[in-house]
Amino acid sequence: MGESITEGTIINWLIHEGDTFDEGDIILEVATDKVDNEVPAPASGTLTKTMFQAKDVVPVGEVIAILEVSKEDTKLKSEPNLKSKTQKASKTVSTSTVENKPSEKRKKPSVSNSFSVSNSNTFFSPLIIKIAKEHHISFEELARIPATGHEGRLRKSDVFQYIEDGRPYKFAQPVTQDPTAYRIPQLSFDKGKGKVIEMDRMRQMIADHMVYSKHTSPHVTAYVEADLTNMVNWRNANKKAFQEKYGERLTFTPLFVEAVAKAVKDFPNINASVDGHAIIVKEDINIGMATALPSGNLIVPVVKNADTKDLKTLAENVNELAGKARDNKLAGDDIKGSTFTISNVGTFGSVMGTPIINQPEVAILALGIIKKRPEVITTEKGDEIAIRSMMYLSLSFDHRVVDGFLGGSFVRRVADYFEQFDLNRTI
Repeated sequence: MGESITEGTIINWLIHEGDTFDEGDIILEVATDKVDNEVPAPASGTLTKTMFQAKDVVPVGEVIAILEVSKEDTKLKSEPNLKSKTQKASKTVSTSTVENKPSEKRKKPSVSNSFSVSNSNTFFSPLIIKIAKEHHISFEELARIPATGHEGRLRKSDVFQYIEDGRPYKFAQPVTQDPTAYRIPQLSFDKGKGKVIEMDRMRQMIADHMVYSKHTSPHVTAYVEADLTNMVNWRNANKKAFQEKYGERLTFTPLFVEAVAKAVKDFPNINASVDGHAIIVKEDINIGMATALPSGNLIVPVVKNADTKDLKTLAENVNELAGKARDNKLAGDDIKGSTFTISNVGTFGSVMGTPIINQPEVAILALGIIKKRPEVITTEKGDEIAIRSMMYLSLSFDHRVVDGFLGGSFVRRVADYFEQFDLNRTI
């Protein structure tokens, strides 16, 4: 399911206890992150027992079902001791799990209105960060949790114990002698009455990702305006011939992806992520496209190696990913590996937007609606007023690693590529 996946949700059992199946039949559906996956049978046989039910969240590595393989199945005959090996490994894991349980429970901390930093080691592992994101725990709150790991490292058990204790330092304030220091008010809001709608699984994950991104990255947004008249006129003149020649619809998205990929090559530091105090500048340019699903949720399919593809291939990739998103058929690989994301908010009629960064990237570009407006342009006759197709571009960037010069220069370069589109380009 992917190296970064630590758990999955069982959506539905398609084969039930006592049912027989053939090799390749779909036994169940499992949801990981934003993608639903079908799990095929490794061999023919009978489903003896299910260990978990639908809607259960199961860690990676857990046994979810016991299958009785048919004797005539030849795929497992080469390993007659597979069953005994599996049982032996299972016993070993069980014994190890029991032995690793702590003998004493941690003392529950007393609730206080103030705190001092408990773990001076500010490095947090990816697992700790993932847990913190799921529970909306900020880095400041993580620093208050007593750490028991080697050299003051925060362990998973420390965080879970802290959550079990009710997060006593959630609203605690730093110890200070300044009587004018700001205190978080203990407010109780009236949320009102009305129809209660439970968030579905994807909406919960989107909410977690957005809150985590705002907690992690100091967002700054830069805006530019671009004249897309040449691009609009060329696309309108060639979209019919393009579809007849290649069998693909020519939308604006592949044109946008093409220009953004060029700008990323010009400013490679925008194509990065942060790892502690290190900046990882990515070698591949994989452009994510924020896409709205029919359910109203959001997903980001990825055009891989966008800088190496011609317009025909980009159009094929974009149309294929958009179709999969509409039909809820995106695979795990389709939404993995983006290094820079664009969000076409103009699709919904928005003039501009202030997008939230798609972690662990360091920037995201929002493209507003293309709108005809009277503009002052310079011609051989001097300044004139003409009808032009204009668009606002807004780049949100992580100010930890992207400063105003890089962010402003990059979004300006994207606008330049839009404006300098070749009207004489052949398809």
